[in-house]
Amino acid sequence: MIDITERDEVAVITLARPEKLNALTAGMRRDLAAAVRGHGDGKRVRGIVVTGTGRAFSAGEDLHEAAGKSLLEEVALFHDMTRAVLETSVPVVAAINGLAVGGAAEWTLCFDTRIGAASAEYFFPENHLGLSISNAASYLLPRLTGARALRLVLDSDRLSAREALAAGLLDEIVDQEALVETAIARVRRWTSPGTATAVHLSLLRPAREEVERAFEAETEAAGRVEETGIAQAGMSRFIESRRVRE
Repeated sequence: MIDITERDEVAVITLARPEKLNALTAGMRRDLAAAVRGHGDGKRVRGIVVTGTGRAFSAGEDLHEAAGKSLLEEVALFHDMTRAVLETSVPVVAAINGLAVGGAAEWTLCFDTRIGAASAEYFFPENHLGLSISNAASYLLPRLTGARALRLVLDSDRLSAREALAAGLLDEIVDQEALVETAIARVRRWTSPGTATAVHLSLLRPAREEVERAFEAETEAAGRVEETGIAQAGMSRFIESRRVRE
């Protein structure tokens, strides 16, 4: 449920499950990590763009699939997606076409830039679902948004594209029609002949040791919300609310 094309020497990875707002199954998370690693060495392409199909970038974890499963295993799959991005030697750009939720929104925090359409939104709902954040967001979110990070998580409010830009979650907003092309052009500009981009990626990206420490703390936190039962209760509430709406 992901599509991969190569355009102008850039790999474009598209989340392609629009009927479910591109919610991420376990298989999709494994496929995304593999796709990023498969294009991340710079031998085939100059960079990677990730975007979504339809109204959403991604609704985050597929909670219908995750209900009843080990939360630690679910979190580990998200962590490996982030690890895959940070292992690349090429720029990785998020082209946020619509709603970005939870683990999917958190995944983009490790990208080298986030470009949004006017329809882009960011939403971190975990706190009010009894879940804990992942993807090293405990380190990466404050790195991007400073002191706002705690409130972004605790409030669980949806941020419009303009609000996300002001908060530091988006780096720019462009027309929807130009979104992917803008992201591709950014990769090509950063990797034009004679640039030292690979070196600067290694110097300026989030520190891997800090990311791994965040993974460890977030895994422990996931274990706590699982043990207390608030995670499964929150997922059950979410699933039941969807049934009522249907």
